[in-house]
Amino acid sequence: MSTQADSNKKDLLRGGQFLVKETKAEDVFTPEDFSDEQKMMRESVQDFVDREIMPKREEFEKKNYELTEELMKKAGEMGFLGVSVPEEYDGLGMGFVTTMLVVDYISGATGSFSTAFGAHSGIGTLPITLYGTEEQKKKYLPKLSTGEWFGAYALTEPGAGSDANSGKTKAVLSEDGKYYSITGQKMWISNAGFCNMMIVFARIEDDKNITGFIVEYDPENPNGISLGEEEKKLGIHSSSTRQVFFNDTKVPVENMLSERGNGFKIAMNALNVGRIKLAGACLDAQRRTITSAVKYANERVQFKTPIANFGAVQSKLAEMAASAYVGEAASYRAAKDIEDRISIRQEEGNSHQEAELKGVEEYAIECSILKVAASEDLQNCTDEGIQIFGGMGFSADAPMESAWRDARITRIYEGTNEINRMLCVGMLVKKAMKGHVDLLGPATKVGEELTGIPSFDKPDFSELLAEEKEMIKKLKKVFLMVAGSAVQKFGPQLEDHQQLLLASADILIEIYMAESGILRVEKNAKRFGADTQKEQIAMAKLYLYHAVDIINTRAKEGIVSFAEGDEQRMMLMGLKRFTKYENQPNVVELRNTIAQKVIAENRYPF
Repeated sequence: MSTQADSNKKDLLRGGQFLVKETKAEDVFTPEDFSDEQKMMRESVQDFVDREIMPKREEFEKKNYELTEELMKKAGEMGFLGVSVPEEYDGLGMGFVTTMLVVDYISGATGSFSTAFGAHSGIGTLPITLYGTEEQKKKYLPKLSTGEWFGAYALTEPGAGSDANSGKTKAVLSEDGKYYSITGQKMWISNAGFCNMMIVFARIEDDKNITGFIVEYDPENPNGISLGEEEKKLGIHSSSTRQVFFNDTKVPVENMLSERGNGFKIAMNALNVGRIKLAGACLDAQRRTITSAVKYANERVQFKTPIANFGAVQSKLAEMAASAYVGEAASYRAAKDIEDRISIRQEEGNSHQEAELKGVEEYAIECSILKVAASEDLQNCTDEGIQIFGGMGFSADAPMESAWRDARITRIYEGTNEINRMLCVGMLVKKAMKGHVDLLGPATKVGEELTGIPSFDKPDFSELLAEEKEMIKKLKKVFLMVAGSAVQKFGPQLEDHQQLLLASADILIEIYMAESGILRVEKNAKRFGADTQKEQIAMAKLYLYHAVDIINTRAKEGIVSFAEGDEQRMMLMGLKRFTKYENQPNVVELRNTIAQKVIAENRYPF
């Protein structure tokens, strides 16, 4: 095994372990670590977007599905659709970080193209890459990688949304055993209007779990497949979204994906990848929104001065920038962890398929965290963008109105944010029960700390970000205190207490995001000098300040919902101790520092 793999193995935390083990700044990957090859790929994608997509933004609002298909073909010719597909199937065979980078920078201009790209290159192609036989991969991946064919993913049904395994679509084996006949209805199928192939999930007989199939679609020879009209949607107007009806659609038995009854597992693992990539797809949309907003603020004069000079506007720009910066930090941190885990598994002899599958599955908690955080930050960003534009922001003639509408879907698809919140806590508890993450030991220590005598020594915060790093440690104790007590009290019935799960999830999400921001800044301050990172330090501190507030509020809700008497008093006192700053940050000063940089450069500059 290579030295690199040994080093990865030594330092690489398992999924969810960020909560109970310290992550060193030098061990995280940040956007400042992009290789020359990755920077070239980023420039290539940005050029494509600026040349082909940005000038046609207005067209995307007119339900121009042909335009989306045409630009998807061009993206295929550039190699972007096959960035993660192995080279032997005509893909670029790039690592997970580069795949994230392409999704990130190709998605910023319009949600319509972003959705088509994500549905095709992610959930439309990945199930074959990860679960397909050699014959299936040779037959389909080259066409999907190059844009000769487009893929879709048919899981959702009228009665099966978040409860994906409850689908009613049936697959019946023919008497000669050569094909399955699929009958049923799917809805909200992205790319349905121009796809050539769908990953379709159906139930065989009374199987407990659904099964996946690769189903070809040719409008000239529909084979029992018919499409509903294009859906009328709030946003993503030029993303083709239709119902798909199967009426005795014949699918050769060799087109079953993986094994019978494995469809639910395929669906969940495809969604894990989809979630972290959706987080990536929210990043450049934030950067571009901030850039549009600050350009307008610098040009718009009221009371004889540009509105960028007003503190109310500066506050918004600073908050938008801080969320974008931390979102980048967390997304690329997790992407590199996944890439490293894939490398380790390949070094240990796993196939590419198995390594990628297990690599992503390992960090399913982080994937759900990122999906929630990035989608909500994007919605807030576009909402504040409208506000900065004022009346013009509400007009369809300005870019903010469509950006806000397009952003809204990100909180729904790839599993609603509520489902993902409950998933990330549920998966963490399961990992603890399997012994993959030791929650019990640290939670017990926190319990002992609560009943012990608190230390009155003044900590040494002379080093850069020392207090912020100490605060992150204390916030982790809050989660262990709340979630640990909840697990002890409710055991397996914890999943019935959804509001408590949601509160715990918010604590978990804020810890991961805030820590990622602090680690990114710490790493860059050490190598580039703290004086070069003044605004970045301000953004990390600002994000953490809000995280502390959110965690305080949500933990209080959780504690009073299940604890009483002395236990409740003790936990609330612990919460007060764990969320207390020694040196309260000057939030107004932090915002001013960030805003001045954004305004001076007239763009998102980080």
